Amino acid sequence: MATEAIADDQLERPACWCCGEAFDEHDLSRLGSHPEVGVCAGCAQWLYRRARASAEAGTRTPGSSVRRGIAAARPRVIRAGLQDWPVLGALLRRLDKHLP
Repeated sequence: MATEAIADDQLERPACWCCGEAFDEHDLSRLGSHPEVGVCAGCAQWLYRRARASAEAGTRTPGSSVRRGIAAARPRVIRAGLQDWPVLGALLRRLDKHLP
């Protein structure tokens, strides 16, 4: 019985193939044709943003213009460290979850 408990403790949690962080299996999204690849929710959102930006490259719709503006502002906000401010940071992180 003690051997089983040790064996369970020694099992490694799967890691995200993008960021390398360890997650529980139910917190990873697996790719259909490559089930060995698991991606966490944060990296999946980042990948979605990248894929959408590539698909919209060269388009001039109002939505794509807004998304390009947000994408351009995001690194500036991070560079300025605004996400670490107590109130503003919490608001920005919450808003980021809902932005395209």
